[in-house]
Amino acid sequence: MMWTRAELKTRAKSVLKVTYWKSFLVSIILAIVGGSGGGSSSMRARMGNETGANFLDEYNYSNGDFNGFGNEIPFDSIMDGEMLAYLLAVFGIIALIALLVGIALRIFLGYPLEMGGRKFFVQSSRYGADLNYLGYGFTKGNYLNIVKTMFFRDLYIFFWSLLLIIPGIIKSYSYSMVPYILADNPQMETDVAIQMSMNMTKGHKFNMWVLDLSFIGWYILGMIALGIGILFVLPYENATKAELYIELRKEAIESGLISAHDLVES
Repeated sequence: MMWTRAELKTRAKSVLKVTYWKSFLVSIILAIVGGSGGGSSSMRARMGNETGANFLDEYNYSNGDFNGFGNEIPFDSIMDGEMLAYLLAVFGIIALIALLVGIALRIFLGYPLEMGGRKFFVQSSRYGADLNYLGYGFTKGNYLNIVKTMFFRDLYIFFWSLLLIIPGIIKSYSYSMVPYILADNPQMETDVAIQMSMNMTKGHKFNMWVLDLSFIGWYILGMIALGIGILFVLPYENATKAELYIELRKEAIESGLISAHDLVES
């Protein structure tokens, strides 16, 4: 029997009735390690503009010269081509370092936490909420396999996205069950986990996309309260996605697409 959005959401609500605040905490962590945290660029821009305005107020310049330093400093000699190139190079290096640090944190910290967060939501539906599941990816000697498998999942999605946007979106749904599969069996080989996710989602990707669309209204409502309300929608979506995995897992086993034995940690 095909799953329905209403059924998954009803189950998720039942789970959240007794696990909401733990689920809320895990959802915040998942949002952070998933790279979906909001920035404060507009605030920084305003601060930058105000700082620049104050500087010009204090040190008025005319005819290309700064006044107020006690002597004249030619403006053109400071902001010449060499200085501009130097500043661009410095900013470029800083940006590159920040990018590499962010990628490293995503891979070595974010991937295990993402898998642990998915395990938390699945286990909350099965047995009850336990925050210890969040650190599951760092234990039992499975860390490197989890990092490797999750890395290749994102790498494959990235390569597909280089072709066209649509293939990248489709593949993101095809590989979306990988962290849940690793949560059941973190020792599973990379290619097996990815193929199993593809088998689970076969024939379901369009409905999964529609399921995602069904949360847009909730997120719009969440943005009304200065965006804070969005944080309270995250547990609802994560719990629903866990119910989706449970249902897809069940259907795939019953149809012979996957073996239940493969989803048990040895």
